[in-house]
Amino acid sequence: MTTYIIRRILMTIPILIGISIISFGIMQFAPGEPTALDLDPQISPEDREEQLDAMGLNDPIPVQYVRWAGNILQGELGTSFITNRDVGSMIWERMPNTLVLMISSTIMTMVIAIPIGIISAMRQYSVRDYIFTFGSFVGVSIPNFWLGLMLIMFLSVQFGWFPVGGVSTLGGDFEILDRLHHLFLPALVLATADMAQMTRYTRTSMLEVKNQDYIRTARAKGFKERRVIYKHGLRNALMPLITMFGLLLPTFIGGSVIVEQIFTWPGIGQLFIDSTFQRDYPVIMALTMFGAGLVVIGNLIADILYAIADPRIEY
Repeated sequence: MTTYIIRRILMTIPILIGISIISFGIMQFAPGEPTALDLDPQISPEDREEQLDAMGLNDPIPVQYVRWAGNILQGELGTSFITNRDVGSMIWERMPNTLVLMISSTIMTMVIAIPIGIISAMRQYSVRDYIFTFGSFVGVSIPNFWLGLMLIMFLSVQFGWFPVGGVSTLGGDFEILDRLHHLFLPALVLATADMAQMTRYTRTSMLEVKNQDYIRTARAKGFKERRVIYKHGLRNALMPLITMFGLLLPTFIGGSVIVEQIFTWPGIGQLFIDSTFQRDYPVIMALTMFGAGLVVIGNLIADILYAIADPRIEY
């Protein structure tokens, strides 16, 4: 397993290099430039060129890329064009908020979706199965931004049950309940689509295994139904769920870009949106590579979990 993990990590290096080249090229060819929003409109052409030289933006694109890649290899993410702050510090400041949102959404997805999927499969074609199936299709179909706006309008504005946005009450002391109160709606919106998909995957997997010979054998031995389902059935139905789990990490980052903007959640998703509008290239590249790294990590975790769930798998 250790050899496999090392081999997989080495295989990701050319992938990440390719992603960085493509992302850097797309960013450079995008309309506009970083100085368009930052420089004084009345600045003379000579001063403008001087500032572009100082930022290195007049160099050929390959030279800019090699300089950026060299800094990355030394652990330097660069300096923001807009705030003149270290990009690594800007990301680390917002990372805890995004991690809290991602972990909460993941827990919410697993805790709700897997039991619902099992119940739906064990009670196939029952009223509960139809209700859960209908709810899953609705959850997959609803866009995150629309669901977030509707929840804010009804639960926050109309009924006042939840805050409109932010991570805590302004000016208030740190309280766990206050943080959870602010966290619930963003985490729910971020988890909704994944919950729906996970429910469908769980139901389908359980339907495939519930009539297998080993399930009938377990029942014939007189095991309790709960033990048959969770020990013999669920474990063999985990493989598609592990694949789904490996894909959750990057989708949470992608979804957090929208959710954090709607709920004014100060995480890296909101930082990505602000940096994109301001054409802050160093921040955009750092966050793009962070997302690519999460995709790689998610797939690696899924492969490791395969071997844990099914001892027959060898790498």
